Amino acid sequence: MKKYTNTGSKDTRSGFGAGMTELGQKNENVVALCADLIGSLKFDDFKKNHPERFFQIGIAEANMIGIAAGLTIGGKIPFTGTFASFSTGRVYDQIRQSVAYADKNVKICASHAGLTLGEDGATHQILEDIGLMKMLPGMTVINTCDYNQTKAATLALADHHGPAYLRFGRPVVPNFTPADEPFVIGKAILLNEGTDVTIVATGHLVWEALVAAEALEAKGISAEVINIHTIKPLDEEAILKSLAKTKCIVTAEEHNILGGLGESVSRVLALHHPAPQEFVAVNDSFGESGTPEQLMEKYKLNNQAIVAAVERVIKRK
Repeated sequence: MKKYTNTGSKDTRSGFGAGMTELGQKNENVVALCADLIGSLKFDDFKKNHPERFFQIGIAEANMIGIAAGLTIGGKIPFTGTFASFSTGRVYDQIRQSVAYADKNVKICASHAGLTLGEDGATHQILEDIGLMKMLPGMTVINTCDYNQTKAATLALADHHGPAYLRFGRPVVPNFTPADEPFVIGKAILLNEGTDVTIVATGHLVWEALVAAEALEAKGISAEVINIHTIKPLDEEAILKSLAKTKCIVTAEEHNILGGLGESVSRVLALHHPAPQEFVAVNDSFGESGTPEQLMEKYKLNNQAIVAAVERVIKRK
C-alpha cells in the first residue's frame, strides 16, 4: 500500500484563496465577486492586489450571480464566492437561467459545504448542493479533498470554458496530495491499488478512505481507493476498471445519500456492471450544531464507517 502523509493540516478554503491569488497575477481576465464573506472565502489577497477586479456585492447572492453572468460577455472569467448553502440553494433559479441555460463561463465557488461547517447548524450545512448542481445541463461539479487539490482545481477552472461548481470546506483537514500533482477535470486519481473492494471517495472523505484502507489491510482486506474530485463529468472508465477486479464498491461523501456521488456511481453500475454497492453518506436528514468531529462521527462519515461498509459489501459479493 502506498503511504500518503499529512504534510500539515490546512483548510481547503485557504487552497482556494491561494489559487485566486495566483490567478490574479497570471490571468488579467479573472475577476472575483463576493457576497460579504471576504475573510471566510480567503479573498483578502486578491482584493488587496487587484482591487479593480474585485467586486463586493454584499448579502445579495442572486445579484452576484447575475453580475457574474454579465461579466462573461466582455470576456471576463468571474469566480463567485460565498457559503455553499448560499451559492446553490438560495440562488438556484439565477444559476439555472443566467449561467447554466445561457452557458456562461461562471465559476461558482462554495466554501463551508457539508456537515463540517460545524457549529452554525443545519440551516447552513447544505447537504444537497452536489445533487442540485450536477442536475444542471453543462455544469461541471468539483469537490476537492485537501488544500493542494483545491488550489490546483481553482487554477484549472480558469482554463476550463463553461459553467462550473467548485465545492470545498471550512475545517482544517490533512493536506496529503502532492503540490505538483496535475489536476485534470473529469479524471479520477488512483490512490491505492487493491483487489477485494473499491472505495470511491470525494472531498473530506478521501483521507478517511485512506485511513480505512490501512485498517482493512490489517484485517487482510485489500482495498482500492479512488479519489473522485470531479463528480460531473464522472470518470466512469476508472470506476469500471477497478470494479472489474474487485467486484464490489463503497462510495463515501459528505453529502446526502440522495443525489450525490453514490447515486452517480450507481447509474454507472446499473448501465455497465451491476455489482454490490454500499453508501457512506448522510441518510436523508438535515445536520445539526456540533463540532466537525462530533458530526462526522454521529452521521457515520469517518474511516470507521467506511470499514464497516466495506465489510458489509464484501459479504454481498
